[in-house]
Amino acid sequence: MTHALSSPPPEWAPQDTLLIGWPSHFDPWDTPFEKAREEVAALANAILAQKPTNGLPQTGVTLVLEGEAAEIAARAMVPGASIINTPCGDTWLRDTAPIFSRRNGVLETRRFRFNGWGEKYIYPGDADLSARLVSHFETPDTPLDFVLEGGSVDWDGEGRLLTTDECLLNDNRNAGWSRAHATEQLQRAFGVKDVVWIAKGLLNDHTDGHIDNLARFIAPGHVVCQAPNGADDPHAERLLALEDTLRRYEGALGKLTVSTIPSPGQVLDDEGEAMPASHINFVITNQAVLVPAYNDEVHKAVEALQSFFPDRKVVASSARAILTGGGAFHCISQQIPSAEGQSV
Repeated sequence: MTHALSSPPPEWAPQDTLLIGWPSHFDPWDTPFEKAREEVAALANAILAQKPTNGLPQTGVTLVLEGEAAEIAARAMVPGASIINTPCGDTWLRDTAPIFSRRNGVLETRRFRFNGWGEKYIYPGDADLSARLVSHFETPDTPLDFVLEGGSVDWDGEGRLLTTDECLLNDNRNAGWSRAHATEQLQRAFGVKDVVWIAKGLLNDHTDGHIDNLARFIAPGHVVCQAPNGADDPHAERLLALEDTLRRYEGALGKLTVSTIPSPGQVLDDEGEAMPASHINFVITNQAVLVPAYNDEVHKAVEALQSFFPDRKVVASSARAILTGGGAFHCISQQIPSAEGQSV
């Protein structure tokens, strides 16, 4: 790629459908497998249950899965969803699917190399899932020759992008990248001017600090992040540093508007280790904002987010089992924008 691409639409732009990864294989999940399926089904059904009330069509749901048994279960548990049955090792479509946009009404894709989150989690079908989805949708496609997961970046559609040093400058992705070189690559790949760099992700994050667990654009130039919740919040130091970085930032497009919502606080795994639980890993559809719930603290986050999305219903749904696999709702999904939200 020698020229800059245009920015994909932001997540709040009109959508046709939301691709969601369906747990198809026991190995990546182990014992939470069935519970993870129940939570993914609940998320998908909650999206499909929302009625158009804001002038936008209902966001559809397409489950991406592998195998006859997985498809039978998915059709029974989410009868309103469409199905794409194709080889896929794990469910994290934010990272393994292409990024979709539109130009002159035509759906198009851009895709990156995928190496199993720094070669830590290698499952058959993941590395070439993006190419197979491009073929499925028959899109004009721009392949980009560097490693990048979709959850490691977030953009506002008007020239700003968020990412982290911990992930993008990690030698297990693109060895030897400097921040300056990475900034140039992101500017060209996403058509942005300002790249906002955050130092570190949450503790014990399998992804090496994906931004979709830390901070998200909710409007042009407006970022929401988390405030520590409780004296025992294990992520408090990093959350405070993140907010400070965002509030101090000033780029070519000016300063950011920064808002906070409460974090889930302390969420521990079965061994007593802090988990990277985040209310920021919400997913936006035409009618709703679906927020992952790990404990009762989610109600504070729902209330805070509702003020930012007056034309959408903010809904909490359980994600504790999904989190054991390393992420939540944003991580398992990828939106396909409608022609109304096309790039120009």
